[in-house]
Amino acid sequence: MDYIARSYELLKEWKKDAYTFGVGCLDKVGGIAAGYGKKALLVSNTTYMKAVADEVAASLAAAGVELVGGKIAPDAKPNAPREDVYRLTTYVLQFKPDCIVAVGGGSTIDACKAASMLASLGSVVSPEVDEYFGTGKVTEYIKATGKKMTPVVAVETSASSGAHLTKYSNITDPVAGQKKLIVDPAIIPEHSIFDYKVTCSMPLSVTIDGALDAIAHTFEVFCGAKGDAYDKAKEIAECAIGLVTTYAKDIIKNPGDIKAREAIGLATDLGGYAIMVGGTSGPHLTSFSLVDIVGHGTACGLMNPYYMVFYSKAIQNQLKVVGKIFKDHGYIKEDISKLEGRALALAVASGMIAFEKSIGAPTTLSDIKGFKKEVHVPRALKAAKDPDLKMKLQNMPVAMTADDVDEFMAPILEAAVTGDLSLIKEM
Repeated sequence: MDYIARSYELLKEWKKDAYTFGVGCLDKVGGIAAGYGKKALLVSNTTYMKAVADEVAASLAAAGVELVGGKIAPDAKPNAPREDVYRLTTYVLQFKPDCIVAVGGGSTIDACKAASMLASLGSVVSPEVDEYFGTGKVTEYIKATGKKMTPVVAVETSASSGAHLTKYSNITDPVAGQKKLIVDPAIIPEHSIFDYKVTCSMPLSVTIDGALDAIAHTFEVFCGAKGDAYDKAKEIAECAIGLVTTYAKDIIKNPGDIKAREAIGLATDLGGYAIMVGGTSGPHLTSFSLVDIVGHGTACGLMNPYYMVFYSKAIQNQLKVVGKIFKDHGYIKEDISKLEGRALALAVASGMIAFEKSIGAPTTLSDIKGFKKEVHVPRALKAAKDPDLKMKLQNMPVAMTADDVDEFMAPILEAAVTGDLSLIKEM
């Protein structure tokens, strides 16, 4: 399969005219933003991303779009801390832009999505972002109040979370070290742009984090897919995981490799597509409790092999599909066509771990600088019992309730600390 060509087809079928993507499309931002009016709140980083932010500002100016406040507003810090959401909400309320142009990775885009929502609903529902965590609450409040959100034009700069394409906004409480989710179609950006060559300006670690996130999104959704969603999730996962296993090493060898950058960008976009087809589960849930020590995609990628073994009884078909990709690239030695049950899961999990090692990613929690078992494991177990995050337990191919967490999730986390897959219990 030509993974790159098929990925373009899949994304165009999905987003149609609401997505402008490829290599060399950044100059189209101004014309897109002008379709919403003449005043834009431009949010971006102006240090390492200054060249990109300046190019977007020039495109806006050429299209006759004025920057409210006369300058670029500072972006969000990593993991979209809630205080950045409140700060950007203030910008929206004070300047009343016709649209918000969010230039950055997932954190900046997520913060702008939440700020648009909070500026619209804060005065009539609640000014506290916590009120909107969970699934579908924003849509309910918009219907009840008749309020409209400020359109968000998301300019993705990092092959990462797919935030520019999805209904998710991940917001962090830095004091608690915990990330929570707003999940609602009302917060999907009105239009998105991703020029894959822009990712050359991103640190290599950010790109690797995004590549692991692409695998996590597509694999987790594929594991939980049923009925009509199964075939679509399968094709998305095959393309995304095929792209990452083929091209991630090329970026490590040459960070300026445009074809490899395009491939990883497409893979992460497919990750965004996947989480609109189905839901992520255990690895994402655990990652929310590791936000203070490691990137989101890396945390999810690290946890996937361990949850894979826990899920093994329910995902035999998925393991055969994904296992073939890792075997074709030399990461699995066994003949997986002859394996089944837990043995198959162990072989594929070991292959995924071998791939992660090959690109320099951590493969146990103990590999992460700053990890403290006595802090992060209890935090993750507590978060798994939080009602606002229960959708992740429900999305598991082997579903848990809060009552199951201590008995079954604790051994998964212990395995991830030590790398010992034999510790994992099955329900």
